Parts: sequence; C-alpha cells; structure tokens
Amino acid sequence: MTTPSSSGPEKPYFAAFLDRMPPPNPSFTARQRNLWHVLAGLTIGLGLWYLSWRWTASLNPDAMVFSVTIALAETMAFTGTLLFFFNIWDEGDSKRSPPPETRSDVDLEDSGTILIDIFIATFDEDTNIVSLSVDAAKETIAPPNVTISVHVLDDGARSEMRQMALDKGVGYLERDNNRGYKAGNLANALFATDGDFVVICDADTQLFPNFLQDTLGYFRDPQVAWVQTPHWFYDIPEGRPWADWLTARFGRTTRGLAPLMRWLTGRNSVGSNPFLSDPGMFFDVIQRRRNRHGASFCCGAGSIHRREAIFANALEEQGRDLTRAQSLLRHETGLGLLPQIDMQPFQYHVSEDIFTSLQQHSKGWRSVYHPDVSMRMLSPWTMRAWAIQKLKYAGGTYDIMFKSGLIFRSGIPWRTKLHYLATFWSYLAVFWLTALFVAPLVSLIFGIAPVSAYSIEFFIHLIPLLIMNELAMSVGCKGHDIHAGRILSLATLNIQWRGMMQVFAGQKPHFPPTPKSLVASDNLRYATSIFVALGVIGATAVYGIYAYLSGSPAHSGSLVLVNLFWLSINTLALIRVAAAAFWRPCLPDGTLLKPVT
Repeated sequence: MTTPSSSGPEKPYFAAFLDRMPPPNPSFTARQRNLWHVLAGLTIGLGLWYLSWRWTASLNPDAMVFSVTIALAETMAFTGTLLFFFNIWDEGDSKRSPPPETRSDVDLEDSGTILIDIFIATFDEDTNIVSLSVDAAKETIAPPNVTISVHVLDDGARSEMRQMALDKGVGYLERDNNRGYKAGNLANALFATDGDFVVICDADTQLFPNFLQDTLGYFRDPQVAWVQTPHWFYDIPEGRPWADWLTARFGRTTRGLAPLMRWLTGRNSVGSNPFLSDPGMFFDVIQRRRNRHGASFCCGAGSIHRREAIFANALEEQGRDLTRAQSLLRHETGLGLLPQIDMQPFQYHVSEDIFTSLQQHSKGWRSVYHPDVSMRMLSPWTMRAWAIQKLKYAGGTYDIMFKSGLIFRSGIPWRTKLHYLATFWSYLAVFWLTALFVAPLVSLIFGIAPVSAYSIEFFIHLIPLLIMNELAMSVGCKGHDIHAGRILSLATLNIQWRGMMQVFAGQKPHFPPTPKSLVASDNLRYATSIFVALGVIGATAVYGIYAYLSGSPAHSGSLVLVNLFWLSINTLALIRVAAAAFWRPCLPDGTLLKPVT
C-alpha cells in the first residue's frame, strides 16, 4: 500500500510512522517491587481463602455437576494466576558488558575478526518492506574487530527481490523448495554462510544502529546461546482523543462524555491499537522477568544467536557426538561437511523459535533478554493478519505442548520448566475460560447457579479477591495494559480451539506468514464468531430478564443481576475486538487509506 507524495515517488503507508521513537522500559523500583510483592501475596491469600470456601461451603446441591465444573474452572484459573505470578515475580536483568574485543572474549578459537551474519527472511512481502530492513541492517554499527554481512533469504525466489539485493550490495539466498518454511529458509542460509553469530530478522525487522553494541557483550558468557530483544511495533495507530472525536461528530456539548467513553471502551482514543497489538506487556514484563532464571525464549525476529550453539543443539538432537560436533563447528574445514547431514538447525516447526529454545535450554544453554528496544517491526493492520497470527501462535504452542515432550526433559532446570509451564498453562486456559464464559449463559437460560446462593457471604469472599488481584496486576505490570490479554483470551477462544483440534487431528501446523502489506480482506468474516457470541449474549440477557419479570421461580433477582454483570464484562471485552472489523486504516494526519486488492 502506498500513499501519494507531493515531493517525489509514492511511499509505503508505514513511512508516515518512521519518525516515531520507542517508549523507555525502565526497571522496577524498589518501592514498586515491594508493593507488588505485598499485593501479590494478599491476592494469593484471598484466592486460597475463596477457593477453600468455594469447595467446602458453596457448591450447589441442586446443580452439582454444573457447580463442580465451574468451581474446577475457577481453581484452574487460580493455578494459572500462581504460575503467572511466579513468571513475573521479579526482574533480573543480565549484567551488561561491552562488545568483545577479540574472538577469545566470546569463546571463539583462532584469530581475526568476529563474523556476524544478518539474515532477513522473506517469503511474499513487498520489496519496499524488505528494502527498509536491508537499509537498517547495513546501517548497523560494527563494534571494533567485527565484520557484518547482510543476506536476504528469499523463500519466494523473486526476481525483483534478487535485483533489490543486488542494487543494495547485500547477499541474496534462495532455494528450490519451501521445506521447513521459515526454519528451513534459515537452515539453507546457515549452510551457505559461516558467521560466528547470526542475527535473525523478519522481512519487516528494522534493526537500530546500536543493535550489536547492545547485544554482543552478553556472549562473553560462553553458555549464552542467544539474546532476544523486545519487539516494538512502530506503526500501531494512536487514534484520536475521545473529546476531539465527539466534538467533530456531535458538537462541543458532547466533550464531557469523553471520560465515560474512555471507561466504557477501555481506550483513551478512537481507533487506537485496534488489534490490541502492543507487545509491551509480553516483552517488558513476561520475557524480561523470565530472564532472572535465564529462561527467556527466542521470539524469532530481533534475536542474535551463537552459531556453535545452533549446530551443537541440532547435532545432539540427532544423537551425534557433541565433541565431534564442536570439532566440526570450530574448524572451517569441517563446515563443508554439515550440509551433508540432514539436520535442522532450527526445528522445522511453525513455532521454531520456542521449540528450539526448549531444546537448547534442555542442554544447559542460557538465554539473555536485553530489555531495551533495539529494533522495530510492523503490526497487523487487518483482521486477516490478526487471525493468522493468533492461529499460528495457538497451533504451534499446542503442538509443542502435546506432541514434543520437551517440557519433561530432565536437563531443563525446574525454575525454567515452571516458566515454560506458565506459557503452556495460558493456552490450556481455553478449557476453563470456555466454561467460565458459558457459565452465565447456562445460569440465565436454565435458572441454575454455580453456587448455593448469591449471598452476602459469596460477595465477601469474591469481591476482595477481584479488587486485590486488579491492584496487584496494575502494580506488578508497571502500567502496561493488563486488560488486552484478557480480552484476547476471550476473543480468540474459537481460534485456540481450532488450533488445538488441528493438532489432535494429526494435522501438522503450517500457516502462511503474517501479512505485512495493507491488503484488503473481509474483516467481517474474521470477526463472525465474535458477532455470533455477542448475539447469543444479547439474546440470553433478554431471556433472563423476561423470565424474571414473568415470575419464574428459578430466576431470582440476585441470579439475574449477577449473571447480567458477568455478561456485560464479556460483552465489553468482545466489543473491543469486534470494533476492529470496522476500523479504517489511516495515517497519523487522519488520511484514510484504501487497502489494495
């Protein structure tokens, strides 16, 4: 997608966002940490108190199966809270070291310069996207005694991409098949190059000039296999403040409704972050705090890897002798033998990054998470891109969880296992989230409750827990949006179920790359399930109210009010995602863009 320019050729739409700068990611202060730990401890205590009462004094004997099912779902959800609290309990940033001055500083033999290969993997993305990534890679500052080579890895074998690489003076690598998808593309490049370290970029990954200065120093520790940096989406729409939008649409007298609209929508602006893509919560909170145990996993783009760790892991996975593997890797004469071995440097999998991370962690390799943003990327700008991304994450994670057995390997330290278990548990939540989502619908349709009574005792046990958990999460997550993850968990239930069913049916997960261009798509199609869910919620609410007003003995006022409350929470969450189907992409100045077909 391009936009007109009065001073030159047309520019891609994302060129309008290139001047944006990433937000800072400050460390936890001692006061924040202490307050978070107190609030988290109180939440855990209140949760145990609630569940103890729930199982011993609140089960509904008139609807025991339903009551036990919901109590079990609540217990599983609380277990997820415990795992999440462990996951983010404290920060532990790795000590920063200057870039290496010699090869021996990073456990490399021989003399000479340290070789860095920058891989830019592409399949069907536009050349104007990849071109910016190439330019950024070429501007990466090489520390002293470091030599950089940039390579475009084109799995689409396109003549225009080859010409672009030639024009810019960078390497171009293609292959005659797409075996292994992105992981296979990376393997092909690894066999064709010999850099000591490899930087992995997606087609839209623009490295900052200081990327290597930020990351290379961590490899002074010989056990560090890779360093992951935060993903920052520089093109996330910022929207228009509610007050300005209301004034433009309905006049100045409606500006006073802005606070109400912010509360109802959970957003400060109209059209801001429509697909809830901001990765700050995941990278600055979850990934950063996993680092205290060396358990941050690779997220593909924006990571740098020790070549020796990549191939040593691949050879060991085939049962080959590690000493022999190291000998092959440390001597240039041995590198030519590697392509003769049918190995997978990165596991051929839709989630090759987390799969290979688990493998390497099981062999004693450590990871480092660098907390400062050192690159930028593009976010999904259509419902199709959003849905493909979520399905890829779900299908890949379920396949690893249920079929790989990696989490049970004895070589993974127990703390690292708990971090990965927290990730897997969040996807297993599809079971109990579905039960909790359906619970108020069942209650209003059949007039049954999951508790013996919506009594004062019920509210005394539940409300303090909900309030304390909200406070703990707000403080513990340093102001990042704690609601986006909850909203997406509900809005993507159908996608997660689809991903899981594909795995159980024996279908090997394989999905196209997340679209990077602004291509027209049937947004309503990808939001159909959300609209259906909203329709069911609305119809159920009407029926529940009707049954109460008609004098149904099963529909007490407390039952109807409590379940209408939960339905309203679910409705607000789903509406935030459904609204994305009607979002119209525009530039920061308000210019509407028309996606290409």
